[in-house]
Amino acid sequence: MVNAKDWVVVGLDNGGTANNATVLDHEGMFLVDGLVEVPSRVLEGPETAVESLAGAFDNILAVTKVDRSRVVAVGLDTPGPASADGVISSKGATNFSQPAWWGFDFRGALEQRLGLPVVYNNDGNAAALYAHHVYFGADSHTRSSVSAIVGTGLGGGVIERGQVIHGAAGMAGELGHVHIPMHGLLEEGQPLPSCGCGFLGDVESVSSLTGIVRNLLPYWLTRFPDHPLHQAESVKAAAKQVRSFAEQGDELALHIFEQQAMGLGRLFTIAANFTDPDCYFVGGGVVEAAAHFRDWFLSRVREHTLLREEQGAAAQFALVPERDMAGARGAAIAAAGTVVA
Repeated sequence: MVNAKDWVVVGLDNGGTANNATVLDHEGMFLVDGLVEVPSRVLEGPETAVESLAGAFDNILAVTKVDRSRVVAVGLDTPGPASADGVISSKGATNFSQPAWWGFDFRGALEQRLGLPVVYNNDGNAAALYAHHVYFGADSHTRSSVSAIVGTGLGGGVIERGQVIHGAAGMAGELGHVHIPMHGLLEEGQPLPSCGCGFLGDVESVSSLTGIVRNLLPYWLTRFPDHPLHQAESVKAAAKQVRSFAEQGDELALHIFEQQAMGLGRLFTIAANFTDPDCYFVGGGVVEAAAHFRDWFLSRVREHTLLREEQGAAAQFALVPERDMAGARGAAIAAAGTVVA
């Protein structure tokens, strides 16, 4: 039996190319300050990927010099869609496209491999949980929040009284696929944006890197025929440069990010009428941008979030901290929440 003053949990963040790991002790202290990664090898199939996660587990214990006997639980997060129990969607997913992954019980397989309880969340929920606990600290269990995390797609999470809301099928917090009003967001003649999931006019179709590639940049390039981004080798390559142009005050790029901010604001307006959270978090690549642009973007999101006077006085807006480490740390927090002292 582990001494009540000695236990730790391990957080494992599974990604398309790497697994990041961390260790959280019983006092709520993380024992590493940065990324500790190994290759995830998910493209080699489930068996290899599980072994890679086991390797990440062993590696983080070696790095922190923590004895395995002190570990009482493991937190795991992966990209979705997956069930609340960590079973990959029967239709697969971007990171899990091979048929061997379809319907694979990732959490259960890792639990069997490690011989320890494994607590699962998708990566958006894990990052949302971390942001919530960092921001509210000791008050996190009395507060609520909604997080929108802008990346290749749009992830996120809904936290109520410090706990992730999973939903009946584990699909709660899939904020990217919430439909938002497009009137006033799109320019006259701008096509209705489409999402890779098949929806038209959801948040991800504008507020994501994929939204820039599929919808926003192709339109705005027609409005700026002499823009340097026309020289990029592809729209995808050009899209990766948009943020750096925006940081320099480029007009085309700022139009794109204005629409992205408006999309998030409309998402948060919907959230305000469902959950009325204490805080709205924005995460993703924008967190890594130059401070002046990051602050501008968050202010634009807030301006486009329509709140009642009482909500405006009570609600806060903030950025998800430490984007690269948020997943593993949130996974660890979720695991620690299951430990009975």
